[in-house]
Amino acid sequence: MKAWAVFAALLTLGACSDPAEAPVTYKALDCGQPFEAQAAALVAQPQLVPAPKDPAEPYRFYSSSDGRTSYLITEPAAPGHPAIMMQQAKGSDVVTTGCPYGDKAGFDQLHAYLDGLKHWRRQ
Repeated sequence: MKAWAVFAALLTLGACSDPAEAPVTYKALDCGQPFEAQAAALVAQPQLVPAPKDPAEPYRFYSSSDGRTSYLITEPAAPGHPAIMMQQAKGSDVVTTGCPYGDKAGFDQLHAYLDGLKHWRRQ
């Protein structure tokens, strides 16, 4: 009888505990949306951290607080502008996708640049 009482007490305590927080998910790219609308929707996401603006770089980076999702949004002087790129950590790999709203050759250059960054190591 004591075992049932202990079991019932544990069930009651479990029912009162806070539910586990759901993991934060970030928006996938939707290349059917206009550039400005998609850029605004992406940067408005909670728990997205903008990187400090580098005046020498013609784009902005925004990353999830856990570092597993990043967006690159081009500015007017960037190759392929307007364009939005997304990188997501998938296990030990980083997958790069993007929306080429502007010049395809410039977009390909930007894509190659981002893919090169994921293999960069400090010497």
